[in-house]
Amino acid sequence: MSSKVLKSAFVVSVMTFISRISGLVRDVAFASYLGSSAAADAFFVAFRIPNLFRRVFAEGAFSLAFVPVFSEYHQSRSEAEKRDFVNRMLAKLAIAVFLVSVAGILLAEPLISLIAPGFRDDPVKFAMAVDALRITFPYLFFISLVAMAAGILNTYDRFAIPAVTPVLLNICLIIAAVWFVPGSEQPTIVLAIAVCVAGAAQLLLQIPFLKRQAILPVPSLKSAVDKEKDGVNKVFKLMLPVIYGSSVAQINAIVNTVLASFLVTGSVSWLYYSDRLMEFPLALFVLAISTVILPNLSKQHSAGNEREFSRLMDWGLRVVLLIVVPAVVGMFVLSGQLMATLFQYNQFTVHDTLMSALSLQAYAFGLLGLALVKVLAPGFYARQDTKTPVKIGVIAMIVNLVFALALVWPFKHVGLAAAFSISAWANAAMLGWLLIKRGLYIPEQGWIMYFIKLITAAVLMGVVVYFGAGDIQKWLDYSLFQRVINITIWIVIGMTSFVVLSYAMGLRIKQLVTHKPL
Repeated sequence: MSSKVLKSAFVVSVMTFISRISGLVRDVAFASYLGSSAAADAFFVAFRIPNLFRRVFAEGAFSLAFVPVFSEYHQSRSEAEKRDFVNRMLAKLAIAVFLVSVAGILLAEPLISLIAPGFRDDPVKFAMAVDALRITFPYLFFISLVAMAAGILNTYDRFAIPAVTPVLLNICLIIAAVWFVPGSEQPTIVLAIAVCVAGAAQLLLQIPFLKRQAILPVPSLKSAVDKEKDGVNKVFKLMLPVIYGSSVAQINAIVNTVLASFLVTGSVSWLYYSDRLMEFPLALFVLAISTVILPNLSKQHSAGNEREFSRLMDWGLRVVLLIVVPAVVGMFVLSGQLMATLFQYNQFTVHDTLMSALSLQAYAFGLLGLALVKVLAPGFYARQDTKTPVKIGVIAMIVNLVFALALVWPFKHVGLAAAFSISAWANAAMLGWLLIKRGLYIPEQGWIMYFIKLITAAVLMGVVVYFGAGDIQKWLDYSLFQRVINITIWIVIGMTSFVVLSYAMGLRIKQLVTHKPL
């Protein structure tokens, strides 16, 4: 089973790599043409709100509730019942997100006041954010239907198209930032329109692949009003607690945005750029594992194979650690060099680089905790236990709020990033502890030695890169060509040294696939 999951995860990683590279180009374009200006702060806040709903409602709660239920239909129901289920689901989901989108457009001004109250002191920035939000909110409608299509395709083990779909959003935003923003008096409006166009394009991309799978949903008025008692209602019932359980990280980000809006102009943008870079390895590798592991855990639970369920969890955790631990060390050591290389052009200044690098280091601390949550939480969702992650999420959110309030004034935006990281670790620790306590996850042999070898290899890699790459000050004086060459060299050296050190200590990829003791 794990080798099959590994192959699927590799496919998702490759497709996600294409998506994330385009996302990186998009953020470079943002930094170059918007920098950390008031317009940049306004757009990032406006886009964060529908993006929050997307991650929580569509790709978060809906996907986590829909996939296990659809897996049951896929395993044990007839084709007619399965088709009827997706038709009803599409009709009711479309109505729900349409109403939410309309409400978002009508309530744009109070939403911006809630998310970024500090913008009230700058009427121009506030107005830009409100106008952009009204235009971007319909994106939620399109992307929610995309999430349903992705859940269907993933259940059929078709992972590539859902993983590569975000490329369309990035392409639209790159075109808008490079060709239309420079000559526009309202850059936030230009980018907001690009977001909406991208949402429609992402939905259209799914249709031929659903047709090919012979499971293209066809909504109807009857489907929308039918009081069906089985699968659809079960999905919505499961969604209610999952909406919160899957939104902890997003709520924490919103809390940080609220507090950052009171700081100096640029704080929201510094957190955005460092957060985007922190999420690169998370989205590239960890979300691939998480995406693939949920339907497979659901299948093992539905089949009553608890032993394989636990082994699949164990495999996911080991792979995530192997990927994320060296990424955390490398990101911390090369924070300034990465920021300077990727973003320090035109409107993005040296000061922006240094400020973003500090928050990136704080975010790097929590990257592993956030990654572990992406593997541990599906252990509950696959069993249709949506209440436990909610309870844990409440505690994690309180942890973030307490530390954010305590750290924001002495450490400014860096304190907000640190609070986010502490919350992520608290979330992961509680999820893991409960899975083990309830006997749902039983760690395989060799964990202690595996962890020691992994940490040792990563720390030694960090030492090599830290002393080799040199001080950030000299990087600030490099030309673009010199930065790109140098950062490429040191990333390759870091990866190579980690692989060599890991191999020398006895870590083997084959052991991860076969679950042999490490």
